[in-house]
Order: sequence, then structure tokens, then C-alpha cells
Amino acid sequence: MATAPAVGPATARSTALGTYLFVATRRPRDLGVALRVAHQVLDDVDRTCSRFRADSDLSRANAAAGSWVEVDPVLVAAVAAACAAAEDTDGLVHPLLGRPLVELGYDRDFALLTPVDDGLVPAEVWPTTAPGLDRWREIDLDADGAIRVPAGTSLDLGSTGKAWAADVVAAAYAEELGGAALVSLGGDLAIAAPDGEPWPVAISTRPDDVAETTVAIDRGGLATSSTRVRRWARRGARLHHLLDPRTGHPAPEVWRTVSATGATCAAANAATTAAIVLGEDAPAWLTARGVTARLVAADGRVCTTRDWPTETDENRRPA
Repeated sequence: MATAPAVGPATARSTALGTYLFVATRRPRDLGVALRVAHQVLDDVDRTCSRFRADSDLSRANAAAGSWVEVDPVLVAAVAAACAAAEDTDGLVHPLLGRPLVELGYDRDFALLTPVDDGLVPAEVWPTTAPGLDRWREIDLDADGAIRVPAGTSLDLGSTGKAWAADVVAAAYAEELGGAALVSLGGDLAIAAPDGEPWPVAISTRPDDVAETTVAIDRGGLATSSTRVRRWARRGARLHHLLDPRTGHPAPEVWRTVSATGATCAAANAATTAAIVLGEDAPAWLTARGVTARLVAADGRVCTTRDWPTETDENRRPA
């Protein structure tokens, strides 16, 4: 997926957390500082929160599931944000999907995944360890720097980590920079020090795809979740990383892409991830919660909620 300004006074693109990092600043002289700050923050996030680093605090906490583990407060804050997303979505966005992801073959950095053909068994019948909607409530946190992962489970912050990290970078910008700025981390976008002037944002399913639509936002965050990225093959089936915690399997591909705005990037991302999991029930769920969103069905039809800007797409239909 891609969520990035269509234009901007000063922009830079880099990589972080296994995805792209896009930074824009209203004042060109802020750009160098903005890029440096982003990498400082994201290096800390990777060091503490990565499921794919054996030396990360998250990996140590998972290895000792059932016991308290001293960790960097950065991980505590990230898991607290993940638990808040679980609370807000009744567990549809879940921080304890590490075990089923590994069981489905997503056991290393995505760039290192290779197809595994070990039988043409339908993915739906594979044994996975679904955590259930409420198991996340058993996570214990100490803000001073400790965590206890429930025994028999494993943390994975893939459903919330990038969005939360974008918000953290934006907060750092508000302290370090003199003007407004924007950060997009793999499609999760946050605005820092809003000045009332909108940022044009192009949305597409994958990075570098032709923009499907462009919107203008002047505050908060915008996130896009997609079943068409982070896909891999196993047992003759194509899988994606957005799991339904009720089943432990990839959510049905009713929507190929969901974009939403929110007061923060984390809030927007929780809404888009929950919408993918909910499938056909997503438009009503988003509308009931007052979320402005754009959903693209597997067949390309577009559905919007609330006051998402009107589009010329002839396939658009109201929620």
C-alpha cells in the first residue's frame, strides 16, 4: 500500500522497519532534521519491538511468556498502544497473533520469506493457535519497564506498530521542528504541528502504484491496510498477514484495501485493520463509530463512509 503526499515543499524517502519511510516538511530547512529524528525513533522501535530480531526486547518477552521480563519502556509504550487498539475494536485488532503467524509460515522478516510447498491443504484447515478476542487482556505491563506475555502466546505488533511509530515520530517533530511536517511509514501517515494547510495525500494499494485517489488532510493521521501486500505462499495457498484473531487464519479477502482517517495514525490504523477482519460488516461498523473511510472490494468496487471526499470512480457505491 502507499500513502504519501502527492506534492510537498520538501520531501525525502528512505527505509525503516522493513518498509519505506517518507518525510515531508513545510519548511525545506527542516527536512534534514526531520529525517534524522525519524531514523533515531525508528531505530529504537526496531531494537525493542521487532519480532524478527532475536536480541529485541519483544523476542525476549516472548521467549519467557508467563513470566515478568524487564524491557525498554519503548516496548511497554508500543504494547500499551496495541492493547488500546484491541480495546477500541473489541479484540479484532490483536497483539497476540505471533504464534499463528509463525504457524502460517511468517516466521522471519518478510523480505526473507520463500514459498513453501508442503501439500495442497486448504489454509482454513491448518492447525493454528487462535488467541481469541479477549486473551490480550492478560498482558501485564509496568510503565517503568517490564512486561508479562501470557503463557502459551506470542506478541506481534505488526497490526499496530508502524502506525504507533508514525505517531511517535510526529510527536518528536512537534518538539524538534519549527514548522508543520508529515511522516508516512509504509502507508501509515501522521501530521505534526498542523498549521491548517492541507497536505495532499495519494493513496494506492502498493508502493509506487499509480494513485487510485488523492485526498487532503490537515491534522491527525491516515492509514491504509491491504490484503494485497505482505503475501506469501504455503501449502499451495496464497496468504496475507492480516489475521482474524477468532480463527488464527488470514481474514477473508472481501476488501483488498481500506483507508481511514483518525485523530491519530494509530486510531486510523485500528479502524482499517478491523475493517479488513470484519469483511462485509465493515461499512456498518465504521459508520457506527464515525470513521471516515474508503474501502475497495476485491472486484474493485469502491465504498465510502461518512464524509470521505466524493470520487469520480464509476464503481463507487455508498455505505
